[in-house]
Amino acid sequence: MAKRDPFKYFKTSREIIRLAVMLYVRFPLSLRNVEDLLHERGVDVSHESVRFWWHRFGPMFASEIRQKRAERLRSGPQWRWHVDEMFIKINGKHHYLWRAVDHEGEVLESFVTKMRDKKAVLKFLKKTMRRYGRPETVVTDLLRSYGAALKEIGASALQEIGRWLNNRAENSHQPFRRRERAMQRFRRMRSLQKFVSVHAAVHNHFNQERHFYSRTNFKLNRAAALTEWRGLCAA
Repeated sequence: MAKRDPFKYFKTSREIIRLAVMLYVRFPLSLRNVEDLLHERGVDVSHESVRFWWHRFGPMFASEIRQKRAERLRSGPQWRWHVDEMFIKINGKHHYLWRAVDHEGEVLESFVTKMRDKKAVLKFLKKTMRRYGRPETVVTDLLRSYGAALKEIGASALQEIGRWLNNRAENSHQPFRRRERAMQRFRRMRSLQKFVSVHAAVHNHFNQERHFYSRTNFKLNRAAALTEWRGLCAA
């Protein structure tokens, strides 16, 4: 059975839709910023069109990226996860954004909850392990909910706590904080969960540790990431 074309019935070309979604999610731009950038390139679209495209295609692109990365990660060893939570406000009320980051700095999972207790940690860890398998080590901070949740799933021996050991997770919050400021925060928990899932997948896809290798390899990897992005959701 042929795969359904998600771009069918859209008058705008799929290349422009992919570009608009990438600009909005990857960079700290507003919807009107993306509209202006496309206008400079001769593409006349409304910022409401960009909003519709990102809501419609963003989760589809992110799901395809996550599926490919999950297959690759499951085939290899899961050495170390860095798990951390960050405060985030929705309509003036505190919520918590949980993140699991692997040893290479890629965000494995993002999860939003209203509480910061054992139940929230347990739900987050089970969701992450169901997708990627169980790691050899889970690095956390001093929050006692981590230990209680790991103990319940029989993984308390995996926990590792240290003063600077979790810097990998702390640094992973920075791209999202920049994006949050550009969006002037969020108004609904559901929209926040949707955006963080898409943002994490897109950031993983394009993020290059350029200081680890030469300029030539960086350009090759960047070109490969763009080529793969342009092939997402291809019919």
